[in-house]
Amino acid sequence: MAILLSLFMRNKDNATPRNPVALPAGFGAAALGVLAFSFTFPATSFALRGFDPYLIGVGRAAIAAVLAVVALRLMRAQRPRGRQWASLGVVAGGIVFGFPVLSTLALDHGSSSSHAAVVVGLLPVVTAVFAVVRAGERPSPLFWAASVAGAAFIVAFTLRNGVGHFSLADALLFGALLTCGLGYAEGGRLAREMPGPQVVSWALVLATPITVPVTLVLLAATPIHWSGAAVAGLAYVSVVSMFLGFFAWYAGLAKAGVARASQVQLAQPLLTLTWAWLLLGEHAGVSTVVAAAGVLVCVLAAQRARIASSARPAGAAQVVPGATPTREAANG
Repeated sequence: MAILLSLFMRNKDNATPRNPVALPAGFGAAALGVLAFSFTFPATSFALRGFDPYLIGVGRAAIAAVLAVVALRLMRAQRPRGRQWASLGVVAGGIVFGFPVLSTLALDHGSSSSHAAVVVGLLPVVTAVFAVVRAGERPSPLFWAASVAGAAFIVAFTLRNGVGHFSLADALLFGALLTCGLGYAEGGRLAREMPGPQVVSWALVLATPITVPVTLVLLAATPIHWSGAAVAGLAYVSVVSMFLGFFAWYAGLAKAGVARASQVQLAQPLLTLTWAWLLLGEHAGVSTVVAAAGVLVCVLAAQRARIASSARPAGAAQVVPGATPTREAANG
């Protein structure tokens, strides 16, 4: 696994690929975000040992909002303008409310971290679809073929483990995927207009009129069993999964393109399976390992496919081999 991540990180953001498998700019940042997110399900499982699932799902955003306010002041960030507020509302609906609450409820309804990790392998496909709708990207047919193949592995795995049907936990996970994919795509598009840290920070601040009061009510109304593991789990999903991880993730989406950079998340199931085994003692069956390995192969295939995107990152100019740069392009 360490070797895989080192390959992801090898390409510098300002490097120019010279071969068909060279990694695009921003891919390393996206991989760092995936590494941070890969601990989310095990950390949530720890948090559920002491806290109500709704408190975890909403409270993590309230805690992260405190860090967001500090970060925005340190960055001296300008207020979002006009339609940016609407985009931030979409981001908040996906990554502040949708995925955290629904995925936590899925784990509370019996889904293991290992099972949830493999199902989440569908997230890159969902994000790519929303990238077409919201960010105007146009992935190539080969890209779609590799992505759909990865999705097929996961659907087959889910049906096999569910004895031919989807459970309530699976329904919650698929709902989490839809909302998260929309939040990722919209956030990646918005990160072309403002730095990624500001995107997630403003989304968290925008949600505070809901997250803070709900968190206070749940703290008073739900039973809490304080333990080191539960507090550590809640701290991780609040500080890393809900906040710091998005710094790298949105930077990667903005630089490499939402659809293409999102495919690195196909490697997340294998990472989460490893952490679930090491931290929770969950033993993955043969079908789990095969499904996770299958989607990992698909991410390598997807990265070979060139994406002709009509929505280029801000400030990026198309370079034609052999052409002479214009004066404006030369001056940046």
